[in-house]
Amino acid sequence: MSSQLSSSPDDAPDPSFTFDFTAYDDLDDPAQRWSTWLSVEPLCRGPEPRPPWVVTSQGAIDTDLGILKTGKEGDVFLLERADPLDPERSVVMAAKRYRGEEHRSFHRSSTYTEGRKMRNTRDARALAKKSAHGRAVAAGQWAWAEWQALVRLHEIGVPVPYPVQIDGTEILMEWVQVNGETAPRLAQTRPDRERLESYWAQLVDTLTILVQHGIVHGDLSPYNILAAGDRLVVIDLPQVVDLVANPAGMDFLLRDCTNVATWFRSRGLEVDEQELFGELMARAF
Repeated sequence: MSSQLSSSPDDAPDPSFTFDFTAYDDLDDPAQRWSTWLSVEPLCRGPEPRPPWVVTSQGAIDTDLGILKTGKEGDVFLLERADPLDPERSVVMAAKRYRGEEHRSFHRSSTYTEGRKMRNTRDARALAKKSAHGRAVAAGQWAWAEWQALVRLHEIGVPVPYPVQIDGTEILMEWVQVNGETAPRLAQTRPDRERLESYWAQLVDTLTILVQHGIVHGDLSPYNILAAGDRLVVIDLPQVVDLVANPAGMDFLLRDCTNVATWFRSRGLEVDEQELFGELMARAF
């Protein structure tokens, strides 16, 4: 008997069990990484229904495109998420990355955090002791606060960038643009009378929705409102406060009203912050 097995047509692999595949190797470009979409917890992904432009493929590649703007608590970068096997699945997003406590210049944090609850007592103790873990918690605390605000405000109909995901101290969100360029801040615009009146009406509607849900932006100004053509989009939300639970909630609301009313008056629209504040308070309760 021969010790060698003879081959026959019956030994050929069943075509139904064969398939093509592409191996995913490490990326050589330091500006790239594999998509983190499926590596974060479900609660760290954007609310449903998700916009069709959100790329959820695990085979997608994230590529840093450079810094968009610097801020008090973090920097915002442009990041492209694209599936190399599906060229139509590509999107550019804004990636906000919070700096550590020692590199931040946001010094009024304790005033904003009054009335908030920590996610667990260990983090609260570390934050109070200002340990290394506590500093990491502080950065994550602001990122998580902004994430929660983005999700909540999106769900109640406030015009904010769609929140895509959060991973540690990085938030990926919709890149608000006009004709392929980042939408300008309201402070940078010179709208005509008709658009100015429309912007004011939109802003009053936005503030009304917020106070009806017991929310105050806390740092609202023409510098953190984007003018995306005919619509306004509110950004920079880590310091959102509870109108009632925060002892300074009403003070923050009045300051927000003053900041925006002052700008609109400077553009020729006769508005009054005290009148706006009174209207909002009447609708809040």
